Amino acid sequence: MAAEDFDVTIIGSGPGGGSLAWALSSQGVKVLVLEAGPAYDYTQDYHLEQDDWEKFSFPISGREHRSYVFAPMQPLEERWSNLLSWNRITGRTNPSDRRRGRAYSHVQGVGGTTLHYLGEAHRMHADSMRMQSDFGVAADWPFGYDELEPYYVAAERLIGAAGPPEQPGRWRSEPYPLPAHRLAYASQKVEAGCRELGLALSPNSLGILSEPYDERPPCNYCANCNRGCPRADKGSVDVTFIAKALETGNCTLKPESQVIRIDAGADDMVSGVVYADVGGATHRVSSHAVVVACGAVHTPRLLLSSAGRHAPDGLANESGQVGQNFMETSFWTSSALHPEPLGSHRGVPSDSICWDFNAPDAIPGVIGGCRFTSGAAQAGFTGPVSYAKRVAKGWGHEHRKQMRETFGHVVSVAAIGESLPNARSFIDLDPERKDANGVPLARIHSHLDEGEVRRIAFMAEKTREILQAAGAGELIEEYGTYDMFLSTHVFGTCRMGADPENTVVDATGRSHRWRNLYVADASVFPSSGGGEAPSLTIEALGIRTAEHLRKALKA
Repeated sequence: MAAEDFDVTIIGSGPGGGSLAWALSSQGVKVLVLEAGPAYDYTQDYHLEQDDWEKFSFPISGREHRSYVFAPMQPLEERWSNLLSWNRITGRTNPSDRRRGRAYSHVQGVGGTTLHYLGEAHRMHADSMRMQSDFGVAADWPFGYDELEPYYVAAERLIGAAGPPEQPGRWRSEPYPLPAHRLAYASQKVEAGCRELGLALSPNSLGILSEPYDERPPCNYCANCNRGCPRADKGSVDVTFIAKALETGNCTLKPESQVIRIDAGADDMVSGVVYADVGGATHRVSSHAVVVACGAVHTPRLLLSSAGRHAPDGLANESGQVGQNFMETSFWTSSALHPEPLGSHRGVPSDSICWDFNAPDAIPGVIGGCRFTSGAAQAGFTGPVSYAKRVAKGWGHEHRKQMRETFGHVVSVAAIGESLPNARSFIDLDPERKDANGVPLARIHSHLDEGEVRRIAFMAEKTREILQAAGAGELIEEYGTYDMFLSTHVFGTCRMGADPENTVVDATGRSHRWRNLYVADASVFPSSGGGEAPSLTIEALGIRTAEHLRKALKA
């Protein structure tokens, strides 16, 4: 390592680290990317071409679930019994009387969680960036939507985003690179139901190719984005930003390299990064700047565990805010049987979206918005095994009969909502448990206050109304975050802002104290947005941070 010379070391290769790696290396900056997980080969490592494909989820490395634990969560209340997760065959998902942690659904690997995401490519609602000024909650972003818009354009061009001409709450300076995907038949039924209720369901904006683009083929509508795309039509970071960064010759990628700590120097500069390779050997690398892009759970874990003589409370934690202001995914999904054969097991999992309640003041009596999407595939009803386990009742002849009667008939409506920070939701280090390298595990503290639960209740009520208006019959399954933590989108634990007393990084992503330390992931978000998928915003922020970092390197 000593013989190599890097300008910037990036820790993590998801949407933040990947976009930074491309934006820097394409401008001649020499970059090292350290990724804890493996480099998956999309032509070999996924299983969708096999007869038993449905037995396999995304082939995660296993480290993901050995790197965090959950703190005890709040008791469940009888008054919210209609928000308990359930399935008509297996019963309650969480049979206990307390909310419990099910999973933080992230991926360690080159491309990060975009490897198994559903491809949604959303811009933030402009009003969601002024939550403190306009609504007295969360915090304002240190810049507005106008500042971020050109970087959204750059990210959309690179991944080949497909979308409609307009979306409410987020103006555009130019069209999406590709036209929107057409709605599947099941989504057309949901659209008709929304129309009956006076709601607008329109094509979703997706980082999934609707036409050939950049030598990648269009989507074949297999509906299994979360199992890994074997065609590269989904714009995950590995086949877009990282691939293009490597093409420049200025980017060195080291998979299966688990960062153990970042060393702090005596002059308000970080001096090096220590990591363990796949064989367990440790290495130390130095560069002019270090960027942490591990996500809103593992970024604070790394910063807090990098405490030392010059940073006794954890790196970049002079304000005491590292790990605070944690915001999770607030969601609800209802699934029902439709009398018509919809073929709902195929298509883009989230091909349509309703933004009507996305603005921060759109839900009556609740601050913070939400959005609704259609898609049985999003809920996992993509093949016969899922129907056999979750839909068809009985055994033997009766089970076979129900399979014939129900397969392709499931219709689902899902909602994702705003998450507001509260003092009881945060990330810290477990005082006892450590990983194989001796790094304390991240400990997830999650609490839902009254407003959060009321927002989930609104989402549950509205999904049921939409399904009924769409002509669906019996509900067969419902699940949400009232009784369990099951998050893919997490935010806020290294909040950015102008005041060093209550934020971690400035508007460029740079630590207020450590002049060559940056954070580039959703942990910098001051607010979560009203249900928007965050990957496109992380990528836009990464490109913007890279622009400021290049200038700092030249100074």
